[in-house]
Amino acid sequence: MPVYETTDPGHALDQHVRSFFAGHAVTHERWPRGPMRQRVPDFFVYQIGPGPRWAGWTYISSGCWRATQEDGYGLEFVLSADEKDACHVEIVTMAAYYHGGPVSDRLDLGHTVPIGQPWRAGSELDHLLVSLPYAYGHDLEIAEWTTGHARLLALMPITTAERNFKVEHGVEALEQRLEDQEADFSNPGRESVV
Repeated sequence: MPVYETTDPGHALDQHVRSFFAGHAVTHERWPRGPMRQRVPDFFVYQIGPGPRWAGWTYISSGCWRATQEDGYGLEFVLSADEKDACHVEIVTMAAYYHGGPVSDRLDLGHTVPIGQPWRAGSELDHLLVSLPYAYGHDLEIAEWTTGHARLLALMPITTAERNFKVEHGVEALEQRLEDQEADFSNPGRESVV
């Protein structure tokens, strides 16, 4: 994985996203409502169309690192979806807003956060599990530049029952069950694995 020759984390993340998703259409989107601009002023979401890396849509936060980094290390978030929809920009923005708040609210591997509503109409998925971006392989996970790096973690929509299973049995047990049942994380209509 390359180290981008820059001290600007935004420029490094942009290079990382565009390099990884070469051959995909990449745009910047912003959720127009809510207080995100006060918490993370430069925040936006990359909206990445289907292409050679991924047949679905990918949404990646930009700006969390600047607002929350410690000693040159911070997070950004990735959401996979089966189709283009503004609700995906909203979900990534919501998770980033939560993460950008008090230190006690920071998200990390294995954490869950409620969405507050179903992912999409008719969906049972109403929580997000912060996980590794398995669908994209290891190369997407780290964007490194001369003065720091960002870790890109997946926001996997899960059901309340799956969240409760994680609390009772641990994140590894839930991830194993999701893997065993070949859960499609980009499908808002997928059934619960517990």
